[in-house]
Amino acid sequence: MPGFPSPFGSDGDDLFDGYDEFVADDLPRPGAFLDGHDVLTGADHLAFHRLTRDCFEERGVYDMTFDYNLARLNLDTRHGDAGFRYAVERGDAADAVDGSEVDGDAADGIDRVLRAEFTPTTAFCPQTHTLTVGAFRAWNGLADRHEYDLVRVRAPPTHNQIEAVNDRLAELEEAYLGMGDAEAAVDEGVGIGSNRVDKTGGASAPSGSTDTPFK
Repeated sequence: MPGFPSPFGSDGDDLFDGYDEFVADDLPRPGAFLDGHDVLTGADHLAFHRLTRDCFEERGVYDMTFDYNLARLNLDTRHGDAGFRYAVERGDAADAVDGSEVDGDAADGIDRVLRAEFTPTTAFCPQTHTLTVGAFRAWNGLADRHEYDLVRVRAPPTHNQIEAVNDRLAELEEAYLGMGDAEAAVDEGVGIGSNRVDKTGGASAPSGSTDTPFK
């Protein structure tokens, strides 16, 4: 696309770590949602994040502020405390997903669960809701690409709208477990707020439509 930077880009590459580099100082610290679970580090983190890059590219999950694939935020050394961290959910945790408590055929097959916590560049980032919904849809809509039956997504406690954002993500998660289809859950408006966004994750004019913001 003319004038649009490559999502894996070359412009200003000296400002970015590589997708094959695990630089802990350039990543957000795991927050409350990942506490007590098996946080991915090193090669495990890198492997899932490379897959994330590809899923986000296919589903058009972009950060409009920086004009790049959202996965690249993890590599941006200008924002070392922003991006995604991941952890494999421990089944004995008090808030672990229990398929037996959810109505729907999809819940029966939930065994291996990954948690993803997204830390935006600021606590007031207006894209946090739309980007986390887009990430949820990408990972769970392309579940055949990875080993997890469910990827749960949350914003960190530092976000100024954490309750609203995470409540909607929890509703979306429950709908997905019941329907077995991430896209259908989003398309029905579960987890979608009043602001529509285009496929890059940028906010547009408020609307009552439940049209999905991503591919």
